[in-house]
Amino acid sequence: MNRLSLAVKEFIPLAASSRKVILAALVGNSLIAITKFIAAAFTGSSAMLSEGIHSVVDSGNQILLLYGLHRAKKPANEFFPFGHGKELYFWSFVVAILIFAVGAGVSIYEGVRHILFPVHVTSPHINYIVLGLAFLFEGAAWFFAFKEFSIARGEYSFIQAVHRGKDPSLFVVLFEDSAALVGIVVAFLGVFLTQVTGIPYFDGAASIFIGLILGGTAAWLAYETKGLLIGESANREVVVGIKKIAKSFPEIEHVNQVLTLHMGPEYILVNLSVDFADHTSADDVEDTIYMLTVEIKRTFPQVKRIFVEPEARGTSGQGQ
Repeated sequence: MNRLSLAVKEFIPLAASSRKVILAALVGNSLIAITKFIAAAFTGSSAMLSEGIHSVVDSGNQILLLYGLHRAKKPANEFFPFGHGKELYFWSFVVAILIFAVGAGVSIYEGVRHILFPVHVTSPHINYIVLGLAFLFEGAAWFFAFKEFSIARGEYSFIQAVHRGKDPSLFVVLFEDSAALVGIVVAFLGVFLTQVTGIPYFDGAASIFIGLILGGTAAWLAYETKGLLIGESANREVVVGIKKIAKSFPEIEHVNQVLTLHMGPEYILVNLSVDFADHTSADDVEDTIYMLTVEIKRTFPQVKRIFVEPEARGTSGQGQ
């Protein structure tokens, strides 16, 4: 499969997949949060309380992502002529902040508090049962999210797919679920070591470690969504593909610039500067621009708006 084919393959509508992944995670995290809080109330475990807070934050985040998907579908108007697609990027960034401020902050606070004022963990077997069920349900949600993300990423590696991804809702849920699975393992170790050694500090330390995991997850999510929020270009293969299409028209002597901007996961804005041959008539310029826009939109369905500027070579800055 050539690079242009891979670029075209990227443009598979992901909204339906994203919504399914988020809904599955929301249902799972809501049920898990209830069981974790019940276990924390019975056992007095700090790590279990942190895990319950973690699940509540994840549930709230998924509600925000669903809201972002809903807002992103609003049609364009005179105040937002290119639509509301970037709302999803904004709410994804808010999710990253909440994970850091609420999830990480509260978990670390609870851990420090339980180290300074240790509480004996009672009935640890309740924690083991709840953590086992949580791992099972969280693992199922993670597998579903990973499966959908694998379909979306195509032949690219995990890291490449995250960097190239324009729909943050998929990798946000995957990151959250991954952090949740690691957190469950840490909570289990904290409860187990506390039970075996009789030292209550392990439980508080586990809570702090869970907070650090959430903080690292939040930082990575914030980094990945920042570019989309402030205005990220389409992937390089798309830019190269558009330039290749433009060069295929004999009326176009040179492509000066191909400027792209993601206005949403499935909305790309293109500004194309081209130098037409001197003998090209005004009618031919109009026909060429029309056929060029049709071909670009056919090849890359997520390109919704195209602006073509006829300009002499070298007048638009450095070419691409």
